[in-house]
Amino acid sequence: MTRLLTIGYSPCPNDTYIFYALVHNRVRVEGIEFRERLEDVETLNQLALRVELDLTKISYHALGHLREHYALFRSGGALGRGCGPLIVAQPGINLSDLKDGTITVPGTLTTAYLLLRLFDPTLTNFTVMPFDRIMDAVARGETNAGLIIHESRFTYLQYKLEKLLDLGEWWEHFSSMPIPLGGILGKRSLGNEVLLRVEAGIRESIRYAETHPDEVLGYCKQHSQEMDETVMKQHIDLYVNDFSLDLGQEGITAVQRLFAEAEARGILPPSNKPLLAEE
Repeated sequence: MTRLLTIGYSPCPNDTYIFYALVHNRVRVEGIEFRERLEDVETLNQLALRVELDLTKISYHALGHLREHYALFRSGGALGRGCGPLIVAQPGINLSDLKDGTITVPGTLTTAYLLLRLFDPTLTNFTVMPFDRIMDAVARGETNAGLIIHESRFTYLQYKLEKLLDLGEWWEHFSSMPIPLGGILGKRSLGNEVLLRVEAGIRESIRYAETHPDEVLGYCKQHSQEMDETVMKQHIDLYVNDFSLDLGQEGITAVQRLFAEAEARGILPPSNKPLLAEE
């Protein structure tokens, strides 16, 4: 009997690249079929809070609130170095000016927002906007600064904006760890045996993409809207790496460190649930 599982991920090129083979039956997980749902990451965070998806991409900040119902997969996520969120503003604005200004963020469950709170808890004046509208709002002067993620780190100069801070770089210096951005979760209620089979399927899906790039990039282009192909490939190269295949001990330790820092500051609730689905 075949089991149908819902899987949520974003239309960003790194996610469509990773999951193409899994949802197009290029790799198979015995006894399981997948029905994808593509949404921006903050929408996926909210869906996961309501436990609406069997499997889903989320921000690591959101995972801190989801550990009761979901386990983290070792494969499929975004974690690395030189890939963190940026604070950008119009020329003439300095980081110190943001104490009295408005910072527009891509969601209050994003890892970007968590990093900003860890960096400076005295910053409190935030507005929320979909990530792909933030740079335009900053360029128009509708907000003093923007916290940008995804491919925006490649394109903010086109809006004549300047980088005030690289929060990923800050985290790397602060913790000596890579930055955990987004992970893939599965419902604990599915059972570890199913979760581990899906995890292996995600790993095989990435390997398929690596060996069939032209086929997979067609799917990525379908969902990347107006993104320039060069930017799309830069995006994939930056966010899909060895940690995407397997977090490994370094990646797991980085996630645990992020959670420990957030729990110590009262940003995340503590949890006694195991982080991963284990054999």
